[in-house]
Amino acid sequence: MHAKEPLGTKVLTKPFFFWAAIALIGLFFVGKRFVYGIGAVSNMNDGFPWGIWIAYDVVVGTALACAGYSIALIVYVFNRGEYSPLVRPALMTSMFGYTLAGVSVIFDIGRYWQAYNIFLPWFSNLHSVMFEVALCIGTYILVLWMEFAPAILEKVKAERLKAKLNRVIFVFIALGVLLPTMHQSSLGTMMLMAGHKLSPLWWTAFLPLLFLITAVVIGYAAVIFESLLSSVVFKRPLEMHLLSRISAIIPWLLGFYLLVRIEDVNLRGHLSLAFSGGLKANMFLLENLLLLAALLILAYPNNRRNPRLLFLSSLALLLGGSLYRFNTYIIGFDPGTGWRYFPSVPELFITFGIVAAEVVAYLWFVKRLPVLPRLEGPAKA
Repeated sequence: MHAKEPLGTKVLTKPFFFWAAIALIGLFFVGKRFVYGIGAVSNMNDGFPWGIWIAYDVVVGTALACAGYSIALIVYVFNRGEYSPLVRPALMTSMFGYTLAGVSVIFDIGRYWQAYNIFLPWFSNLHSVMFEVALCIGTYILVLWMEFAPAILEKVKAERLKAKLNRVIFVFIALGVLLPTMHQSSLGTMMLMAGHKLSPLWWTAFLPLLFLITAVVIGYAAVIFESLLSSVVFKRPLEMHLLSRISAIIPWLLGFYLLVRIEDVNLRGHLSLAFSGGLKANMFLLENLLLLAALLILAYPNNRRNPRLLFLSSLALLLGGSLYRFNTYIIGFDPGTGWRYFPSVPELFITFGIVAAEVVAYLWFVKRLPVLPRLEGPAKA
């Protein structure tokens, strides 16, 4: 078993205060939203009933938070225990991302005080994709906190309670693999209902499959990105022996994704739209060029052993995969003549505040809880 330890360094640093300030600004606008209503801070309308809060905080944010899901597939499904040092940091990233995504949904709901109805069986709509997504994400947040609980119990030295939890933790691990598989594909299924309102560059019967693949790929990219960045920032040894092997999985998944993505558009006769100019065409090209760049880098084994190239490829994957999801929900969506949407300044600050809150929580957790593996050796640039 790989030992974990808190960094033990000072929490209240300049970066901490910087991100905390952004989080407080976001909190101010959240307060305004709850006092004066959603229209006081948002540009959402009847044509665009979801804006950046759903498109980024939920659709993109939960994909960025799939680090725990992606690592769980390797460690628990394919029984590759050598990757276990990456489990707890990845799990923590997922826990923050999904929790804040769940919180952001409350901002987006008009009658937020009735949000608990989703968990009441007599209000359940079993034919609703949105119901399945909401129920799965809500349950998965609880599962993630239960999976991370041993780290908290280690901190407070509740060893007996930790031992009891470890005897049933396999149940939460199993749910932790099942639930993201369901709701990540369902996030794609939701946009199937958009029909002709979604540009043919993004609408396809393969939306559930493409959303699931991007969730897994983005999850691996998030693991690599977070590990490399934290190693440099906290002056810890790079985990290249693990990251280079994980990155070898990505080209196969990414190659399959791009093949399905491009060939699907081509077979439906819409590939010419990608070169027609305009925002939609350019965003389609940008998302796929970013993913193609990552594929070309990671296709060569020597590049996967280079920290700088691995970092750049993971960044390209995060941007390209996130852009695909954002484009599907916002850029490619056209509800009809007369409806326009661009996020307001308060909307943007609330989103920035959610991201900042995640960074603040991350800094506190890794410095005070046994999250990162105990390693020796200098960090490499």
